[in-house]
Amino acid sequence: MSEVNRRALVTGVTGQDGPYLCELLLAEGYEVHGLVMPGEVVPPEVPGAVQLREGLLTDSASLQAALAAARPQEIYNLAAATSVAASFDDPVAVADVTGLGVLRLLQAVRGSGAPLRLLQASSSEIFGGAMTSPQDETTALCPISPYGVAKAFAHQTVQLYRRSHGIFAATVILYNHESPRRGPGFVTRKITTAAARISRGLEGELRLGNLDVVRDWGYAPDYVRAMHLALQQEAADDYVVATGETHSLRELLDIAFSSVGLDWHRHVVTDPGLLRPAEPVRLCGDATRARTRLGWAPTRDFAAIVREMVAADLDRLNQAVPPAAPAPGTPAALHQQPPG
Repeated sequence: MSEVNRRALVTGVTGQDGPYLCELLLAEGYEVHGLVMPGEVVPPEVPGAVQLREGLLTDSASLQAALAAARPQEIYNLAAATSVAASFDDPVAVADVTGLGVLRLLQAVRGSGAPLRLLQASSSEIFGGAMTSPQDETTALCPISPYGVAKAFAHQTVQLYRRSHGIFAATVILYNHESPRRGPGFVTRKITTAAARISRGLEGELRLGNLDVVRDWGYAPDYVRAMHLALQQEAADDYVVATGETHSLRELLDIAFSSVGLDWHRHVVTDPGLLRPAEPVRLCGDATRARTRLGWAPTRDFAAIVREMVAADLDRLNQAVPPAAPAPGTPAALHQQPPG
C-alpha cells in the first residue's frame, strides 16, 4: 500500500491520545478521519487536516456509515468511558460504550467485507487485581472496577474475532500515560494544575484520596507510536505498552510541587471521600514483546513528564486559557476520551 492512499479512522479523537495519534498519522502520509459525537466541540489540539465523521460506539448504524464514508484501511479505537472512579457510579453506560461499543465496531468491520486492520486501545485496568507483577500479555485478567471489566470484555472480544473471524485485530494494553493534554479530571492533571495555581496564589490546597497509589506512568506520544507500530506487523497480536517502572502519587507530588518551589505537604489534604471502592495493588507492565517485536521503547522519563505538565499548566495560566478537554463523566468524556 503506498503512502498516499493510506487512510485511517481514529475514534476517541478528542481525548488525550487522539490528537497525538492524528499528528503521527498525518506525518506518515495518511488521510486521517476522526469519529466525533454529533454536535461535539472539537478541541484545537485535533489537527485541522483531520476529516471529521459523526458516530457513536453505542450506535451500530453510525459506525457502519462512518466506515463507508472514510473507507479506512486502519481503524484505531481509542474511544471509551475513561474514568475508573466514575465507572462505579454508572456501570451500565460504561459497559455499553467501553465494552459493547467494541463489539459493535468489530461487527461493522466484519460486515464491511474490506480487509481492515483494527487497533483496540486496551488498559492495564484489565489486570487490576493481579497477584503477580510485572504483568505481561499472558497474565490472567483480573479487573476490579466496572471500567476494568468493560475493558476486559472488549480485550477478549478482539481476541475472539481475531481467532474466529480472521480479522486483523490487535490490542495495545496501555499502562497509565500522561502529557500536557491530559484531561483536567485525572489525578495527574489535578496535581500539576494545583501546583501551578497554588504557586500563583490562586488556590491554597489540593484534596486527594489515596496517596500510596503506585502506577507505571509513561508519555502519551510514545504510546500512540506503539499503536501505529502494532498495525504495521504481518500478524495481529497483543502488546503490553509500559515503562516497567513504578512511581507513587507522593513521588508525583514531590516533582510537581518542587518544580514551582513548593512543599506539597503544606498544601495537600487527604480526603477519604475520594478513595476508590477498590484500588489496584501494583500495576507494572512488562513491555518485552513490544520492545522486541515492534522495536518500541519509551523516550521520556517520569520526572520529565511531570515537569512538562506543570510547565504547560503555568503557560495556560499566563494565557488565561482554560483547558479544552471535557472532564470524565461528561457525555463527551463517556464517548470520546481515551484510556489510561
